[in-house]
Amino acid sequence: MKSLSQLRLKINKLDKEIIRLINQRVEAALGIGTIKKGSGREIFVPAREKEVYDRAMKLNSGPILDDSIRAIYREVMSASLALEKDLIVAFLGPEGTFSNQASVAKFGNSVSYQPLPSIDEVFREIERGKADYGVVPIENSVEGSIGQTLDNFLDSPLQVCSELFFQIQHVLYSKNKNISSIKKVYSNPQVFGQCRLWLNQHLPQATLVDTSSTARACEIALKEKNVAAIAGKQAKEIYKLPALRSNIQDSAGNCTRFFVLGKKESDRTGKDKTSILFSTSDKVGALYKTLQPFEKNKINLSKIESRPSKKKAWEYVFFVDLEGHPSDKKVASALKAVERKCKFFKVLGAYPQNQILL
Repeated sequence: MKSLSQLRLKINKLDKEIIRLINQRVEAALGIGTIKKGSGREIFVPAREKEVYDRAMKLNSGPILDDSIRAIYREVMSASLALEKDLIVAFLGPEGTFSNQASVAKFGNSVSYQPLPSIDEVFREIERGKADYGVVPIENSVEGSIGQTLDNFLDSPLQVCSELFFQIQHVLYSKNKNISSIKKVYSNPQVFGQCRLWLNQHLPQATLVDTSSTARACEIALKEKNVAAIAGKQAKEIYKLPALRSNIQDSAGNCTRFFVLGKKESDRTGKDKTSILFSTSDKVGALYKTLQPFEKNKINLSKIESRPSKKKAWEYVFFVDLEGHPSDKKVASALKAVERKCKFFKVLGAYPQNQILL
């Protein structure tokens, strides 16, 4: 058996080699970045990101866990992206929101982040060219779809280029040590919906007050007496509020799906999703007939939802997620057939399927 000093010496030598190889990898990535800039290609390529992760998982033989390998590669790729371009990622702020946490889980700690006061502003910031990408919530496993995000797609030229699923863990924060003394609880309305049973059982006396974000709730809880805020784990580091209770969400499997917004859809990976938006005529069987091309081409629809068009009373648009990429022959055929049946039709983007909880 090797001694402690011998094992540490071995680690030192390995660290030297790891650093050398990481820098070689980054240099190669910078070379690719130069080629991309010359040809007008996007710096962030979700299809390539998926390829790198998949290959790393396949090469990993342990004992390190796949999740740890993924986290390491996320930061290596983040450092490369930051050196290729001063990449700016917009999110629903302020700092400490779940959108902030999801953004870092996706892009790592080396790129620049821009917190914004609303989902609308995230869309506008990218459209104006002041941010390269944006991360917005699209649906929660408990509370359903985020209407504000869906509504923005009606007029925005932005594309969905990636998706991620983020595990949601809610924490009750307060300067009050005694939970029975809390008279008000501040948080986002979606959060209250995800913690409804817990709140009814443990804080029946408290008034629930809506805020624009969980981070804003923490800011209020810092100033007011006999109040609490519900936010994510990261809020403790940012706002230095004591955590009274952890994991207060009603569902242990609570997660939120986020879209990454950009100006171009992702390349085909072979395991993709496409999101579309359309409206039909107000006739009996119109929706059924519109969706028939998907059944004919054996294309699975993983989500369908209606929203008011906001242009005419009782007129609706439909959001659909389908499996496949527009470059797939069957998907292309189905999309063309659907478009011919619609009053309004729009492809919101194509992106790699991602079922990994971050």
